[in-house]
Amino acid sequence: MEPFDIFRPSRWKSFGTVAVAGDSMSPTYNDGDWLLVEWRKGYEGARYLPRHVLVIERESRPGIFLIKRYVRAEGDRYWVEGDNPKSIDSRDWGAVTEAEVVGRVLFRVRKANSRRGKRR
Repeated sequence: MEPFDIFRPSRWKSFGTVAVAGDSMSPTYNDGDWLLVEWRKGYEGARYLPRHVLVIERESRPGIFLIKRYVRAEGDRYWVEGDNPKSIDSRDWGAVTEAEVVGRVLFRVRKANSRRGKRR
């Protein structure tokens, strides 16, 4: 191994923010909240715990990111649900594949105090 091999971009983690739109994760995250996400698209072997909140990009809806909580494994797939019982999630479309999990929410960056996402 070369001395600086660990600094290759392919080994860096990518971070970004996403804005919550909708109420599928309320009361945990609400419309207008901003979340810090560790992007993991294409990262094989990621390990998630059943309480982690994941960013999902369904194969049938590319470019649309969904925030859901990982509930349990179903073979090599992930059963995910919104915290709101009215959420559309694995209860409607079944477990998602590893390729559909594109990130993990680390924490809320900014909490909205209204539906428009105004800062407190």
